Amino acid sequence: MAILTFDFGGSAVKHGVWNGQAIIDKGKFTTPKTWEEMKASLLSVFTETKTTVEGVALSAPGVVDVEKQMINGISAIPYIHGFNIFEELEALFKLPVAIENDANCAGMAEIYEGAAKGKQEVAFVVIGTGIGGAIFHQGQIAKGAHLYGGEFGLMYLDQGKTFSHLGTAVQMAWRYCKRKGVAKETFSGEEVFAFAKAGDELAIEEVNHFYDYLTQGLFSIQFSFDPEMIVLGGGVSAKEGLLDEIDHRMKEKLAHFGLNDFVPQIVTCKYNNDANLIGAAANFQMMHHKNRE
Repeated sequence: MAILTFDFGGSAVKHGVWNGQAIIDKGKFTTPKTWEEMKASLLSVFTETKTTVEGVALSAPGVVDVEKQMINGISAIPYIHGFNIFEELEALFKLPVAIENDANCAGMAEIYEGAAKGKQEVAFVVIGTGIGGAIFHQGQIAKGAHLYGGEFGLMYLDQGKTFSHLGTAVQMAWRYCKRKGVAKETFSGEEVFAFAKAGDELAIEEVNHFYDYLTQGLFSIQFSFDPEMIVLGGGVSAKEGLLDEIDHRMKEKLAHFGLNDFVPQIVTCKYNNDANLIGAAANFQMMHHKNRE
């Protein structure tokens, strides 16, 4: 089953075709300013696709309510919220359409095809500008009563600040810039890590705060949901030494509380740039299978 996939981002929309094994014919375009422009761009990609597809799968920001066929919540693309987006897109493509939240899609890619394949109880944590994620129970995504399952970034960690405020490399870099008295985007997280490695004491302090808060958040997730595995996604997940830093801090926390039954299994994702597209395709296949039953 070939599926045309789109991943809606605040600055760009990525696309490709899932051929049953991999994403092919990949491309992207700048996120349009209006819904009408977005539909025109989506249709242009569809008409130029050389592969015959059986449906269209989307990964999108926001709270996707499949039953009401709309996207609630807020996101960097405000015009996709609050109307029957499924209906409009099915009319546009004249094909079945499936839409799921972007973090949920990335999680699906990992549990169905990636680092957590074969696992039943999994927490997927996306580390970007903020923290997102997804929870899988008995191999199925668990969205919760209000569709906010996996919104780990809203957890309070310290003095009214959330996991999203404290546990990402982007926010770490912003804090470093603030303390240096420069514009907040002067230095990237990658640069702050490099400064710390070179002996910059302020950078070392902020890097340690980042690792401490990230581990604190993961500790809370582990002992709230008790997954078999926690999978980390997002750009910083590719950083060399990340898992070692988390592991020794996690073991310190376990020892502090006298917890010696197990050590949480934390791994990094298999898919990075293609995760949302692969997960969107997996979601389409799951929804398509349900509709056939």
